[in-house]
Amino acid sequence: MRRLLFCLLFLPLLCLAQPEPRVGLVLSGGAARGLTHIGVLKALEEQGIKVDAIAGTSMGAVIGGLYAAGYKVDELERIATEMDWQQALSDDPPRQEVPFRRKQDDRDFLVKQRLSFRDDGSLGLPLGVIQGQNLALLLESLLVHTSDTRDFDQLAIPFRAVATDIVTGEKVVFRRGHLPQAIRASMSIPAVFAPVEVNGRLLVDGGMVDNIPVDVAREMGVDRVIVVDIGTPLRSRKEMNTVVDVLNQSVTLMTRTNSEAQLATLRPTDVLIQPSLAGYAATDFGHTREMIDAGYRATQILATRLAEVRPQAGGHDQELVSARLPSERTPVIRTILIENDSKIGDAVIRRYIRQPLGEPLDLDRLQSDMSTLYGLDYFEQVQYRVVKRKDGNALVINARGKRAGTDYLRLGLNLSDDMRGDSAFNLGASYRMNGINTLGAEWLTRVQIGDHQKLYTEFYQPLDAGSRYFVAPYLTGEAQNVEAALDDAVLAEYRVERYGYGINLGRQIANNGEIRFGIGQAWGEADVKIGDPDLPSFSFNEGYYEAKYSFDTLDNVDFPHEGEDISLTLRQYDPSLDSDARYRQWSFSLDKAISSGPNTFVLGGAYGRTLDDADAVTSSFLIGGARQLSGFRQDSVAGQNVSLARVVYYRRMTPRAFLPLDFPLYLGGSLERGRAWNNDDDFDSGYINAASVFVSFDTPLGPLDFSYGLNDASEQALYLNLGRVF
Repeated sequence: MRRLLFCLLFLPLLCLAQPEPRVGLVLSGGAARGLTHIGVLKALEEQGIKVDAIAGTSMGAVIGGLYAAGYKVDELERIATEMDWQQALSDDPPRQEVPFRRKQDDRDFLVKQRLSFRDDGSLGLPLGVIQGQNLALLLESLLVHTSDTRDFDQLAIPFRAVATDIVTGEKVVFRRGHLPQAIRASMSIPAVFAPVEVNGRLLVDGGMVDNIPVDVAREMGVDRVIVVDIGTPLRSRKEMNTVVDVLNQSVTLMTRTNSEAQLATLRPTDVLIQPSLAGYAATDFGHTREMIDAGYRATQILATRLAEVRPQAGGHDQELVSARLPSERTPVIRTILIENDSKIGDAVIRRYIRQPLGEPLDLDRLQSDMSTLYGLDYFEQVQYRVVKRKDGNALVINARGKRAGTDYLRLGLNLSDDMRGDSAFNLGASYRMNGINTLGAEWLTRVQIGDHQKLYTEFYQPLDAGSRYFVAPYLTGEAQNVEAALDDAVLAEYRVERYGYGINLGRQIANNGEIRFGIGQAWGEADVKIGDPDLPSFSFNEGYYEAKYSFDTLDNVDFPHEGEDISLTLRQYDPSLDSDARYRQWSFSLDKAISSGPNTFVLGGAYGRTLDDADAVTSSFLIGGARQLSGFRQDSVAGQNVSLARVVYYRRMTPRAFLPLDFPLYLGGSLERGRAWNNDDDFDSGYINAASVFVSFDTPLGPLDFSYGLNDASEQALYLNLGRVF
């Protein structure tokens, strides 16, 4: 009787002591559609739902990992809506942060895409269209405060990320490791993103084997799960029109099959949230707010059902509250370590890292430094992490050399036709050998055939670890047509061949410019190609001192929206260097881009001046071509002095995409005014007014530009350029 009375008295207390059921949150993959998870989290918090564990795949791993690491919902929403997704999902660093030496690769009319070659000469192909450089840097910056957390159960909310071993097809569940790397592996869509190598395994998107990882959440010891299914629906027969549709359907079939298998394991106590995402594709990063709202509304609708999951006891999870304090996101850096297997030395990499020792980590500066390092073109990826040591935090820079090779081939093409049977074409190529020594020496060779034949080869040797100072010997050869005129009438067209060599000493100015001082010699012949055969052909010798300043802050070399491109060259020809005559020349060019929304104006021009007496054929500057006195063929106007002023306008006609595969269409036009004249007054074109209209399609190879130009000298021409527009 006494024992029974004891049980009756203490039974209510025993019931109250029963632990709350543990709740697991399962976030599925779905690329951009995965941003819906933020809205779900927002509604769950408003309803007082406490999450005890999170399992995520792909974008579900991104949102779930950030939330588990302490990010608040409003922070996640701000990140998602303010993110430049096109930049984040590409490898190219912002052009303003690219080293000036790499900006020089954009000169002439060479296309953007390059063929890379390994040291043995074989063609190197990457393991993915996107290496994930910017995405990995983004994840590192957001999760730098977790760099020393190796056990994901030690996060504010225990977390798991799911990936796939592309070699064996096995599911890989990240319980430990480097959190940004685990998330990056989980979202590596095969062929789109390069696989992530972890402990010798090549890992890709977890959606291939477990897109809705209910089983993973249950293995974490939860009693019930809240599952968010945002998977892409299957396309109908009418929607299967292209090979891309078939490939997308194949991936969707794979993910839906394993997803249905997981959903079939749900129990009556579990909650399934399926937001209405009809009309939103996996690439619709431009509809972030709408998708977040869809997740919020879908969760609010289930408020009654979710009330059963709400804990009876109120209060906040203290671990989660502590993780959300901002102080832990800026660790103080005591030392910097380099992990490097690339062709350049550790000292070169260290020179680009500007983080002061003994101060909090400057993430903005570090992001810029990493972009500049990656822009050197030696690395598969350049990443960082913070490691806690006995003597303080160490910033570890991991630079992995390119497996696809660091030697590059680029091509380009331009055509012009004056609509009267006279046309010109140029086909160009460049080949660059990188990493000849640990300081980063390069050997660049450029060849051009057609109307203007050219060969230029330069050995570029940095003199210090930061490539601030350099020496660059070069050889050059070219052949082009130059018109000789008298009283505005063309007397003859000369074919001028010139061969030479020289050496430059220079200094780079941050990432924006360089200044060079050099000495060179050249020799050649000028033969009459068209005109009176009695006109003299002659040979010539040139020797000169040269100074050149270059400055480039354009954000895009093909269709800039902001920035400037400036070039100034001073040259003194001197008989002491075996020159036939003593004379001076200088040339200047400028382009400045100004934008408002989709509208852009580029203001600028060029000026070339020959001071003193010299032969007009060998000392002439050349202008003419699309937006360089439109209506004339390329380089068909010659004079010892030239001037050009222009304003170019273009407007983007297609909406901005949020993936690297963006194919914008531009329409535009130009107004130009220019002049060419000789010093002895035997030729002066007078000021010529010109205009052009153009349509340009920015393809993965580079801009494909069609132009029509005319001028008040009764000239008109059609142009086709594959490569640079200006």
